[in-house]
Amino acid sequence: MDEACPLCAAAERRDILAGNDHAVAISDSYPVSPGHALIVSRRHVADLFDLSAEEQAGLWALLPIVRGVLDKVHSPAGYNVGVNVGAAAGQTVGHVHVHVIPRYSGDAADPRGGVRWVLPGRANYWSSR
Repeated sequence: MDEACPLCAAAERRDILAGNDHAVAISDSYPVSPGHALIVSRRHVADLFDLSAEEQAGLWALLPIVRGVLDKVHSPAGYNVGVNVGAAAGQTVGHVHVHVIPRYSGDAADPRGGVRWVLPGRANYWSSR
C-alpha cells in the first residue's frame, strides 16, 4: 500500500463491492453515471501490464461479480469497461484500476462507438463508409 495513493487509501476506507486476494471493487469517487465502479489491484502498481498473470486474472475475475451487484442495484441497459494505461491514454492515478461504467438508455444522444470516443476524430467510423 502506498499511503499517498488515493486508490490504496480508498480501498482501505470505502465499502467494498467485491474482492479477492488480488483486487477489490469500490465505487468511483467521481462517477460519470450512477453505479460507476472501479476494480483496483491490491498491489500498488501503475501499469496493468506490470501485474502478474495471477493478479490480472484476479482483477478480471471481479468484473462479472461487480456487474451482478450493479445490475441488482441500478439496472443499467449496458456497460462500458475500460482501463487507462499511461498518461498518453489518460491515466491520472498511478494505480491499476478498471472502470466499470453502467450505461442507461438515453444517457447519450448517440452511444454508438462507445469507448472509441477516446479519440473523437476517429470514433465515428460508420459515417465514412
